Amino acid sequence: MSARPTVLHLATGNAHKVAEMAALAARSAQARGIPPVQIIRPARLPDVVEDTGTFAGNARKKARALQALLPPDAWVLADDSGVCVEALGGAPGVESAYFAGPQHDMAANLRLLTAVMREVPEGRRGAAFYCVLVLLGPGGEQVFEGRCPGTLRREPVGEHGFGYDPLFVPDGFAMTYAELPAEAKNRISHRALAWQALAAWLDDGVHPTG
Repeated sequence: MSARPTVLHLATGNAHKVAEMAALAARSAQARGIPPVQIIRPARLPDVVEDTGTFAGNARKKARALQALLPPDAWVLADDSGVCVEALGGAPGVESAYFAGPQHDMAANLRLLTAVMREVPEGRRGAAFYCVLVLLGPGGEQVFEGRCPGTLRREPVGEHGFGYDPLFVPDGFAMTYAELPAEAKNRISHRALAWQALAAWLDDGVHPTG
């Protein structure tokens, strides 16, 4: 039986995502009593136009672009995620990172969504965060998904997290993603759920070492 990969090269320049993914890897490894997978942000990232129209397509495109720069036995992980708002027909969705324009300004994105949703009544403020992880390695491609339903506040609240976190209240909670302690968010978030599926696959223990 082959060992699990020990290193995943994460196809992102977002330091928040790197830290969150590393925390998820550490948490799941601790629960299983095994060493965590090391999450590495590459020193050089390829320019990728996220134009596929789907979370899975964008994540796959980012993963393949990074894989082309690494040794053939490397394991690459890419994430694409966003918030889908019912009152906006699912927007910003796959365009979440560029909602306010091509500059990828997270603060501007948050301000715009807050403004667009400010007058929407309580019963129509449903939303869900989605995450798709694409893992590429010597064994081929695997895709893992996570979804966290919730609602949007009228104004941002909280100092933790990033992106749209200060607006989003997950179902079953009274606080936004940005108010929740990291340990709580890393149990229930869209990215946490996708990671849990990935970790379970890795821990089958039948995959080549990365």
